[in-house]
Amino acid sequence: MHDNRSRPPHEPWANGWAQDTTRAPGTRRLWLAGALALATVVACVTTIAVNREGTRDTSRTAVAPPEATVPGLISFATPPEGTASPSRHRQAPSSPGPTTARPRPGVSADAGSPAPARSASPSAGPGSASPRPADVRRSVRSVNYPDRYWRISDGYVRLDPVSGPADRENSTFKLVKGLAEASCYSFATHDGGYLRHRDFLLRAERDNGSALFRQDATFCPRASAFPGAVMLESVNYPGRFLRHEDFRLKLEPWQNGDLYRQDSAFRLVDGLA
Repeated sequence: MHDNRSRPPHEPWANGWAQDTTRAPGTRRLWLAGALALATVVACVTTIAVNREGTRDTSRTAVAPPEATVPGLISFATPPEGTASPSRHRQAPSSPGPTTARPRPGVSADAGSPAPARSASPSAGPGSASPRPADVRRSVRSVNYPDRYWRISDGYVRLDPVSGPADRENSTFKLVKGLAEASCYSFATHDGGYLRHRDFLLRAERDNGSALFRQDATFCPRASAFPGAVMLESVNYPGRFLRHEDFRLKLEPWQNGDLYRQDSAFRLVDGLA
C-alpha cells in the first residue's frame, strides 16, 4: 500500500524524495515585478514624450505670425505702427509752417489732395494750353481771382486786373518749349526777355546765356485740383511751385492746404494782346 504521509522536510534521500530544481524559488514573483517595472518605464517614457510634444506645439504657436502664410513663400514681419512704407512716388516737400489763411472768393478744393505728380500733364479745357507749346501767345489767369492775370510791373510779375492796351501787352506771353527741358514751359515777353525766378520771385529779364538762367526760366506743368488749370513747378527747385501771395508771383514749397492749391492754380488762356 502506497504511503501517503507527508514527506519529511529533512533528509529527503532517506525516503527517496528529492527537491524540484527545475524552477528557481520565487520565479512568478520575479516575473510579476519585472512586468510591473517595464510597464512603469513605458508609462514614464510615454508621459515625457507627450509633454515634450505639447511644449513644442506651444512654442510654435507663440512665434507664428498673426496672419496665415502661403507655404513656400517668405513671410515678412509687419512693420511697427508709425513706420512709413517706401513709396514709388516722389514725396512732397514738407511745409515750413502753416500758412495764415487769407480771404478768397468762393473757390474750394479737397483738403486731402496729395501733392501733384511729376508725370501729370495739364487738363484739357477751353483756352488751356497744349502740354507741348509751339510758340503760342498765352495769358495766365488766376483760378481764385479770375479777373486778374500775370502782368509785368517794374520788372516783376504781379497778379493784377487788366485795363488798357499796355496792360494787355504786359499780360501776354509767348509760350515756348522750356529752355532747360523741352517737355516744360518757358514764357517769353513781348520785348524778347523771359520770365524767370530769382530770389524766388518771378520777374522779367533778358537771357544772359547761362545754364542757370535757362533753368530759372523753365517751369513744368503739373496737375491741379481745378479743371482746366495747371500748377507750374520749377525745374531746378523740384517741389516749389509758382503761387501768388499779396498779388506777387513767387516760388514756394508745396503745402497741403486749400489756400495754397488755389493760389498756385492758373489757367493758360488765349493772349489778351
